[in-house]
Amino acid sequence: MRPADPAARRGAVLLTGASGFVGGAVRTELAARGGGPVRLAVRSGGGPTGPDEQPRTADLTRPDTLRGLCTGVDTVLHLASLVSGEPAQCRAVNTDGTAALLAEAARAGVRRFVLLSTTAVYGPGPHRGPAEDDLRPAPVSAASATRLAAERLVLAAGGTVLRAPLVYGAGDAWVVPGAAALLAAVPALPDGGTALLSLVDVRELAAVVADLAELPPDAWAARAAGRVHHVTDGAPVRAADLLAAVSRAAGRPVPARALPADACFRLFDAAGGRLSRRQFDLLAVDHWYADGRLRSWLRRPSGPGFAARFADHHDWYCSRLTQAAAQGRSRVSQGRAGHPRTHL
Repeated sequence: MRPADPAARRGAVLLTGASGFVGGAVRTELAARGGGPVRLAVRSGGGPTGPDEQPRTADLTRPDTLRGLCTGVDTVLHLASLVSGEPAQCRAVNTDGTAALLAEAARAGVRRFVLLSTTAVYGPGPHRGPAEDDLRPAPVSAASATRLAAERLVLAAGGTVLRAPLVYGAGDAWVVPGAAALLAAVPALPDGGTALLSLVDVRELAAVVADLAELPPDAWAARAAGRVHHVTDGAPVRAADLLAAVSRAAGRPVPARALPADACFRLFDAAGGRLSRRQFDLLAVDHWYADGRLRSWLRRPSGPGFAARFADHHDWYCSRLTQAAAQGRSRVSQGRAGHPRTHL
């Protein structure tokens, strides 16, 4: 289903969240593929742009700044979201902001709208291989609840939703740094590292998003409009394999000791660890999801697997974790300290 000539099929794209972790990867992927111009929704400044990029200042919490943003646009790739913060803040960005952007897209006659969401909307695990229609969402945080509300708005408008699990790669601010912080405080494997986890390389996620922007209209209408899709690296990864890779990147011995997950978290929490129990469980309890529907439809094989994909990011993580250790902190603490994080 992947177009033979993407440049001939992709119209103008609006990308929100272009300064963020995933958004930056999507921006790079779109630039590498060529095609129609890419309009970037930015909050201020915007920095250097490529020859086919058109920065526009916008704020999801101010609908007036969105006026005209979608004019001439074929596809909206909505990746901006608030992933932590107070309920009112999350609602203003994730739910009300998405509603305002959808309204602007409808006014401009945009053909397709893609929202990046998260498997965190399913709530606490264990989750063992459910497909998109098998599990009822039960979010436990304001960020996840308001992102789920945004999903429903997008689906009702005929858009498509991508639910991503743990995302890793260059730019990762909490998955690997959080696991490294856990291992630094408690060098042991929760429940022996037997949990199975869905992960996705940020470059693979970006490629899937770009694929959706290139779909011909009939394929979009038949397979994407009004649907939810999981996007992962394919086969689930054992927590032990993830933690071993993190240990090597952090320059630490690979842990051989196993502890019950509850005991592991108690020791981590007592040591001043800044992962919440929810974040800890995402690394220690089964959280994996089937994504065969999307891969089959896009004719995109699962690729080389976690070990090979992670190896491509190993040097970046080595540098990042070394710097964090030298500073005596991990940026994962920002996620629990209550500093709202958003990218537009």
